[in-house]
Amino acid sequence: MFSRSILVGQASWLSKRSISSDTSSPTIYALSTKLGRAAIGVVRISGSQSHYIYNKLTRTTNEPKARIASLRKIYDPERDILLDEALTLYFKSPKTFTGEDLLELHLHGGNAIVKSVLQAIKKLHDPQQNINIRYAEQGEFSKRAFMNGRFDLTEVEGIREMIDAETESQRIAALASLKGDNKRLFRHWREEIVQTIALMTTIIDFGEDQHLDDSNELFDQAAARVEALEKEISTFLQRAQASDILLKGINITLLGPPNAGKSSLLNILANKEAAIVSDIAGTTRDIIDVPLDIGGYKIVVGDTAGIRAPELADKIEVEGIRRAKSKSLTGDLALAVIPVNLDLTSPEHKHFVDHIKELKELGKLILIVLNKEDLLVQENNNALKKLVNEYSKLLEIPHVQIFPVSCVSGAGLDKLNQHLIELFRAITLTDDHDPMVISTRAQDLLSNDVIYGIEQFKYWKNQDEIVLATESLRQSVEGIGKITGDTIGVEEVLGVVFSSFCIGK
Repeated sequence: MFSRSILVGQASWLSKRSISSDTSSPTIYALSTKLGRAAIGVVRISGSQSHYIYNKLTRTTNEPKARIASLRKIYDPERDILLDEALTLYFKSPKTFTGEDLLELHLHGGNAIVKSVLQAIKKLHDPQQNINIRYAEQGEFSKRAFMNGRFDLTEVEGIREMIDAETESQRIAALASLKGDNKRLFRHWREEIVQTIALMTTIIDFGEDQHLDDSNELFDQAAARVEALEKEISTFLQRAQASDILLKGINITLLGPPNAGKSSLLNILANKEAAIVSDIAGTTRDIIDVPLDIGGYKIVVGDTAGIRAPELADKIEVEGIRRAKSKSLTGDLALAVIPVNLDLTSPEHKHFVDHIKELKELGKLILIVLNKEDLLVQENNNALKKLVNEYSKLLEIPHVQIFPVSCVSGAGLDKLNQHLIELFRAITLTDDHDPMVISTRAQDLLSNDVIYGIEQFKYWKNQDEIVLATESLRQSVEGIGKITGDTIGVEEVLGVVFSSFCIGK
């Protein structure tokens, strides 16, 4: 019978992340706003020498009052030169962003002022007096915040995603990590697995004192908990992978015959002259990618060369047609723009029709945009309905995926835009939930460590190998620890065993 030694013997996964209290580490400083002409430039300073820097720059002797904004003159520490008059904010550890003493200097944002203050701080570095001050490395403020227990890795990554957010959906998605929603969820999963490990350890350590049926019942209870957890984690991972497109952008490819109005539609979607519009066939030769914000979603629209019979095109246009087809095969959505006055049954457009059918066979998402509906007689709605029916049959596309519009009058564009937003929600699985994203690193760990460990547990459970099943769950716990930056101590497992399962009988 295996005992607690199977847990005690593996020490590498047991140490908890420690809170840094090293006062000898260098005090760091950096410009937190973008260098350039602006109203304000914020210099951030973190470390045990923060108050020393404050006293030297302001020529005061008292430690600054915490969390009180104060207007102070900033001087060069070596010369009698006034550099600026700035708003200063001092925060006392540990309740700061980094967990260390933190000083912010809100300077006037001129380049000369900011550079002179940064140079003044640099002059205060004096290793002989045990005063270590240096410019911060990339991401070092956030790194110290993590090392000092102010944030876990999911929250740190949320900060980065929030800064990089370009659209409303990206902002909402980043908030899930920044607010700690993901951290709480991961910790819940971790606690569930720890509870299960504790239950399994109970069976291993005390199984000889119980009836076989009791041990089997506990084993089944553990398996049921793991099964439910696997479904929850897999659903979350599926949402995360779908929402990952929020960061990269949803790729839309504009397809159509020459002079269909693709570039006109792109300009309307972009609300600017993003592409050249001309009645000359073959104006667009290469792919033009334009990033857009539609309904709060990041979209990358690719305008492509018009698709027609190769014998009607020159050598460069033929290459453009090849690239147009290739891009549509890798995109998330194809918008096929067709003018209402075009005869798609003519041999000239067979290549275009065949390509639409190829996309459909491959399961690609396609919308048909019937452009130039203003060319039809307005009173003759039957003509438009008849055309929609004809194109639906010819292209084998349902009526609900065909949208008559006019890039001249604007008719039908609002309906098309609303349908696109609904598709974006479906593509990113945000129909019923707010957008959420986690890093590729976290997704890989969920898949390769957490889910894999659960799968191994199920495998060894079916083999009645209770020890190996328990060891498999440890990999899942380690995987979550790698995501959040936490690890687990053996005393935590044993604490759960003795307190929750009442086995000291």
